[in-house]
Amino acid sequence: MQDSENQHTRIRGVFSSERVAKVGTGHTVRKTTQTMYWYVEEDENGVIWIQPLNPNYVPSGPKQEVEKEQFLEQYAPEPEFYTSKVYPNLRKLNQTIAKAERHRSNGDSYSAEYEFGNALKVDEENIRANFGLGLTYLDRGDTDKADNIFQRLIKIEAAFEAEHKHLFNDFGISLRKNEMYEQSVEYYQKALELSPLDENLHYNIARAYFAKADLAKTIVHLQQALQLNKDMDVARKFLLYLKKNNLLPATLPASASSTSGTKEAP
Repeated sequence: MQDSENQHTRIRGVFSSERVAKVGTGHTVRKTTQTMYWYVEEDENGVIWIQPLNPNYVPSGPKQEVEKEQFLEQYAPEPEFYTSKVYPNLRKLNQTIAKAERHRSNGDSYSAEYEFGNALKVDEENIRANFGLGLTYLDRGDTDKADNIFQRLIKIEAAFEAEHKHLFNDFGISLRKNEMYEQSVEYYQKALELSPLDENLHYNIARAYFAKADLAKTIVHLQQALQLNKDMDVARKFLLYLKKNNLLPATLPASASSTSGTKEAP
């Protein structure tokens, strides 16, 4: 239930906290104690993150940071609860998602949809399962159902964290390939709110704006990508393509005007 690294044992497992609440009014008021269960992980920087367990005993919902002193005072380890309740359900959930991902890799989209759906019954905010189901719909061009997943993902900040980068990129590309340009722009805008200095996000939203024929915003984000990374070759080539097709204004960023490339479309 715990990991050891660099002679420091990081905190990891299920913990409980108690909260005293008043119930009733007047002479009937009484105090009750509510117990909450949390999945807890300490990261490599020593920061404690807690995540509530849902009714199916799996970690679900947003993570919260807790000061270490507060955590040690107010949270109690629950190793037996983890072993008997959380670990078996979490293991089964991950197996279901892995099975769904295999079905999708094999092109069996309806079996993938079924298994991703089973996973989401256990944890409706599971990032892997939501991305997987959305990608399954996009694989077969079912844009209405894909939009439902998009609307869910856009509200989950954890979907934009680095650990999900591969799924995030695949989903963004698939949105654009399915001509869901409005969703693609909104998707990358949300990501840029959280990571405004990511040149790859600026490049990707530029491609989405280009697909919408919004040249002004395409150019703005290509310039921002190059300001963040002057060696970003794909952004320079994109600008060169626009220039050679007379789609640029007279004034170009220095990084674009000095580059050389081909007429290959972005």
